[in-house]
Amino acid sequence: MRFVAVSALAGLVAAGGAVGAAGPWEGGRRVAERDRAAAGADRPDGRGEARPDGPGRLAAPPVLLGAGGRGAAREAGPAGLAAALEPLLKDPALGDRHSAAVYDAATGKRLHGSDEGAGRTPASTIKLATAAAALSALGPDHRVDTTVVTDGDDGIVLVGGGDPTLTARDDAGSGPQRAASLKELARSTARALKARGKDRVRVGYDTSRYAGPALHPIGTDENLAPVSALMVDEGRLDGSDRGTAERSTDPAADAAEKFAGLLRDEGVGTEGGVTSRRAGDRAERLAAVSSPTVAALVERTLTYSDNDIAEALARQTALASGQEASFEGAARAVTARLDALGLPGAKIADGSGLDRADQVSADLLARLLVRAAEPGRPGLRPLLTGLPVAGFTGTLRGRYGHEAAGRGLVRAKTGTLTGVNTLAGTVVDAEGRVVTFAFMASGTGDADAAQRALDRLAAKVADCGCRS
Repeated sequence: MRFVAVSALAGLVAAGGAVGAAGPWEGGRRVAERDRAAAGADRPDGRGEARPDGPGRLAAPPVLLGAGGRGAAREAGPAGLAAALEPLLKDPALGDRHSAAVYDAATGKRLHGSDEGAGRTPASTIKLATAAAALSALGPDHRVDTTVVTDGDDGIVLVGGGDPTLTARDDAGSGPQRAASLKELARSTARALKARGKDRVRVGYDTSRYAGPALHPIGTDENLAPVSALMVDEGRLDGSDRGTAERSTDPAADAAEKFAGLLRDEGVGTEGGVTSRRAGDRAERLAAVSSPTVAALVERTLTYSDNDIAEALARQTALASGQEASFEGAARAVTARLDALGLPGAKIADGSGLDRADQVSADLLARLLVRAAEPGRPGLRPLLTGLPVAGFTGTLRGRYGHEAAGRGLVRAKTGTLTGVNTLAGTVVDAEGRVVTFAFMASGTGDADAAQRALDRLAAKVADCGCRS
């Protein structure tokens, strides 16, 4: 029986990395949550308070347990799982329309379904589809460049490539996944100009890589800046790096103004104000900086439910697929990539899930995570390593305070809109088996109660042996 359990874990552990080894993003870095648990890290609850379950230690089961620790893995029994989940699915907190799908990650066998094929508004769980499409289209190692070119005379153009994490802050991080720095770009540009004997230039900026409206259909919103090929720090105006924030109404022009100021700091004068113009076909590159890899961007998107990066990934997918980099072109490109993965039937309206016109089924989300666990698809692993960990990281950090069975074992993408609550991810069950799940609820009246109901469902899967 031990062999069965090890086989079930192989798709996630061997290729995706154990949770502690790969870890999702935390404070700008990927951190092993097993180390956090071992160190007794306190977990803030929904009120922002630390709630240790013991003196100096957070009580949580090991993140991945072998078969010997929680029982020998057996062939999954759908009847047993159905008996465990169906009473919880009747919780009124889940609203008038809800669905569920649970799959064995190793075998791809569906263990449970409840209205699983019905299209529902996914909210931010649509980011799983966006991320999978981007990884398929671009590859996990792809990076997005922001460049400066000269098109003759005394003019230069800052050309946006579509990297919303480009930063104008002093600290861009360290290591291979550090953010691209606008200051470094200005410094390199100044060196190149001075080498040409130029110490004064006109500055333009080019956002032509993207097309269509920049404003999301929901309008101006603190959850998302206007979608532009050129922006710094996601257009945030308050110094934050996640969550809601006041945003620039013209992130491209603001980025160009900052760049011009940084050039002046480097001893290169600028003439007039910055202007929007397209770089010529024969423009010569002077300098460039690169974003973190698509894999790293996917992980950050999923861990913190980052809407700006999600929309950028959708547009990069469009560009790689020969589509126009607009909301419509990105929707077509993401849909095509899902179809190629054998996951048809999605209705995609945006990359972030803020648009209620998005429609996917619980079955599609759960099967998408099975695809990410398949040994033959290592490029999709960031879908798994980027999932928040219950009670420890990202959007699940403040949840699972009362669902100890799921804490540390549930890894899931959250989704929340008014009246919509969703959860899709992976969990290690009581027999050491890795399963994928998606729970979707529409028509909910109390978001907190709906989230608790979803957490109970995932925790029940963790606590269940899945036997009839």
